[in-house]
Amino acid sequence: MTAADSWNLTPTEAIALQKRLRDEVVISPFKKEIKTIAGADVSLNRFGKIAYACVVVLSYPELEVLEIGNAQMEIAFPYIPGLLSFREIPVLQKAYDALKIKPDLVMVDGQGIAHPRRLGIATHFGILNDIPTIGCAKSILYGTPRAALGEEKGSIEFLYDRYEKDEKVGALVRSKRKVKPLVVSPGYKVDFQQAIGITMSCIREHRLPEPTRFAHMCGNEYRIQSKEDLTETLPLI
Repeated sequence: MTAADSWNLTPTEAIALQKRLRDEVVISPFKKEIKTIAGADVSLNRFGKIAYACVVVLSYPELEVLEIGNAQMEIAFPYIPGLLSFREIPVLQKAYDALKIKPDLVMVDGQGIAHPRRLGIATHFGILNDIPTIGCAKSILYGTPRAALGEEKGSIEFLYDRYEKDEKVGALVRSKRKVKPLVVSPGYKVDFQQAIGITMSCIREHRLPEPTRFAHMCGNEYRIQSKEDLTETLPLI
């Protein structure tokens, strides 16, 4: 087992691993034709110890569901901002490994390189599986915009490193008019233009792109059906 596959780490060891893996991050154009795209998300109870992962494979660009992979696992790593991958990738990997159809690209509900060490969950997952990934998060973890984001659908404002001020790390993207923007960043083996373009091509009637929206819904349903959880699904906007 390599260091990248080991999850039995302290937070200090996890940060050190992120710093080492940063050298393996590849942000470059994805040249292969995309025929399948997956959305990946992890659902948890508010105070529960079980994580429920869902990876949904869709055709692209039609965005019809082809396959769903689910998995559950007890959480071993604490919730620490910036170290989400060590908490969620173990169960996400189980769901991904269960798929018969391996997608051309994975869109993860979380950060790509919009992360203080450029190793959000989407980037970490991409490195581990050598698969192109995009991070599509609901809020900013790291990065600062230089101007206010426009209110119209398709408005984009890049996020920059707070110290290396000319270095782009992600983008605020308005997926629907006057709704809270998405935080889109390349994960692995895609560039900024592709990350934003592919995300917007997956927007239909909702704020979230269809891959992560389906993964979120399926993950919640899988969690609710478990005996571990009796809560209700939260609505998507």
